[in-house]
Amino acid sequence: MNRQAAASINNARFPFGLWAVVPLRLIVGYGFVAHGYAKIARGPVHFIDTLQALGVPWPGIMGWATMLIEVIGGFAVLIGAFIPLLSVPLAAILLVAMFTVHLPYGFSSIKLQSVTSDGPQFGKPGYETNLLYLAGLATLVLGGPGPLAVEQLLTRTREKEPAADV
Repeated sequence: MNRQAAASINNARFPFGLWAVVPLRLIVGYGFVAHGYAKIARGPVHFIDTLQALGVPWPGIMGWATMLIEVIGGFAVLIGAFIPLLSVPLAAILLVAMFTVHLPYGFSSIKLQSVTSDGPQFGKPGYETNLLYLAGLATLVLGGPGPLAVEQLLTRTREKEPAADV
C-alpha cells in the first residue's frame, strides 16, 4: 500500500490526523523557551558557572548561545517556523546535556527518593526527557509542523507569487 492510500485510510478514521503534531510542536517549543528563559531569569552567570564546572570550552559564549538558541529556537518550534534548520542546534544542546549531565544517572527522569512533610523528594534526573525532546524534534522534522504553522503561511505566500520571467 502506498503512502497516499495509507494517509487517506487514516484520515477516513480520524479526519483531524494532520492536527496530531500540533500538541507536540507546542509542548516541545514551549519546553525549550521555558528552559532558556529560566536560565536567563535565574541569572546567566549561574548557568555559565555550571558550564565552566563541567569543563565546557568557552563557557560564556556557549552559555549565551545555549540560552538564546533555546529561547529563539523554542519560539520558532512553537509557531512552526524553520524547524528543520533549528532542530540541529536544539538537538546539539540536548545531546551535550545528555552526555555531560544526565547519562550517569540512568534513563529515568523521575526518581522518587522519599516523601517527607515537605512533599516528595526526587533524585537526579536521567536522560529520558532528552530523548523525548529529540524524538519530538525528529517527528516535527520528518512529518512537518502541522496546521497553523508559520512555515505553511510562508509556503502559501511563495506559491502565490508570480514566477519571475528570465
